[in-house]
Amino acid sequence: MPKIRIGFSTDFNLVNEQVGIGTTNPESRLNVPGQILADNTAGSGGVSTYREYQGFHQTQSNVSHKVTIDATTAGNLNSLSGELRIDGDVTIAPDTSVTSGKIDSLTATDKFAVPLGETNNRENTPEAGTTRFNQDFGTLEFFDGANWKTVNSYARGDASGRGVFGGGRVPGNSAIIDYIQIMSTGNAINFGDLLVARTDAASFSNEIRGIWAGGKDPTVSTHIDYVTLASRGNGVDFGDVTPAAMGGSGAGASSSTRGVFALGQAPAASDALHYVQIMTTGDSLDFGDLTGNLSEGAACGSPTRGLFNKGSGSTGIDVVLIASKGNAIEFGEDSMGRTDQQRGCGSCSNSIRGFFASGGADSVQTDSNVIRYVTIATNGNAIDFGDRTITTRLVTAAATSTRATFAAGIETGGTNFNNIDYVTISTSGNAIDFGDLTDAFHAHGGCSDSHGGLGGF
Repeated sequence: MPKIRIGFSTDFNLVNEQVGIGTTNPESRLNVPGQILADNTAGSGGVSTYREYQGFHQTQSNVSHKVTIDATTAGNLNSLSGELRIDGDVTIAPDTSVTSGKIDSLTATDKFAVPLGETNNRENTPEAGTTRFNQDFGTLEFFDGANWKTVNSYARGDASGRGVFGGGRVPGNSAIIDYIQIMSTGNAINFGDLLVARTDAASFSNEIRGIWAGGKDPTVSTHIDYVTLASRGNGVDFGDVTPAAMGGSGAGASSSTRGVFALGQAPAASDALHYVQIMTTGDSLDFGDLTGNLSEGAACGSPTRGLFNKGSGSTGIDVVLIASKGNAIEFGEDSMGRTDQQRGCGSCSNSIRGFFASGGADSVQTDSNVIRYVTIATNGNAIDFGDRTITTRLVTAAATSTRATFAAGIETGGTNFNNIDYVTISTSGNAIDFGDLTDAFHAHGGCSDSHGGLGGF
């Protein structure tokens, strides 16, 4: 076997027209088991196959031909530094894994696949910026370091900040839908009509759709209908509340993708929670149970949490995780030492603060004008915020990230109101007059395209 020895401790071995450096049994044209150190190598215009390619340091390397790094190379190509330019295709074999590293910029001209899975399959400790496709919701989502959020794929335009109020009693059942621009002031404008005139529906929304579920028409209603918030028009059939035995006096909270709601009082108060995927259509599904029955309750939430004030017969507030089906747990109390402000209060929120406004008592015919708030992320009791401009119960509400509005209601003597008032969420103090609804209502449902639950699951 011919051998050529050059220099100290350097062997060039030629075997069957194959050259080995540092090996007596080369397996390819050039077999170099060990490390190659190079600096500003321009290349010879050909391609060499390295069985081992470890510790290769380059200040600048230009690769202009097809190079395949197969599974046997995984873990060995670990010391590239400086600038690497590739003019051509890069193929990573199916069995090859990349366990760490960083790409500051990536352009994909053919296809790019992200991880996918159900909500329950999310990583337990993802890094900020982790992106995946959620098969439950049919959306891209990313982790911001604290929560999973939806990747929005639409322009909200002039509709941003719209509050919508639908249904109610005037004194007969109403199908009327009104709307306001929450960040301005002025009277409401007619939006359209619900499919079925009814009171006490659970209402909730995302950035695109507003939904009314259940209610009384005047008996139990199982209807669910929706509107597109950016454009005026009548309600469209979504599906039905299941089971059909439930349907009156409801409350709902939602994220960008899921609405969770409770219905009670018809034919009896209930602790059942239901949910729908807002951007689909179909009947509601079982979510879990509250800690007690809800009747004439109210709800609000953040991108991750939904809060339910159980209303008549209770001072308790419950909390659920919107993305995860299951039973509610206790959050706190909405009493402030009083018993006249839970039944039929109005509720809305931004992502930080949730509000409960006005309400009535069970045992005596008194109503409240008190506005209370909670910090959604922290369990605890409601705190006094200020007072509304009117004293009512069976109120509705809608909010943006900075302003909460409360609309209408009925007082002890049976008079309906059309008043709308508002507060600035980040402060505390009494409400200010906003304008009027198109009629005097009570027991109708409100929602908005900018409330606190949006941007997550």
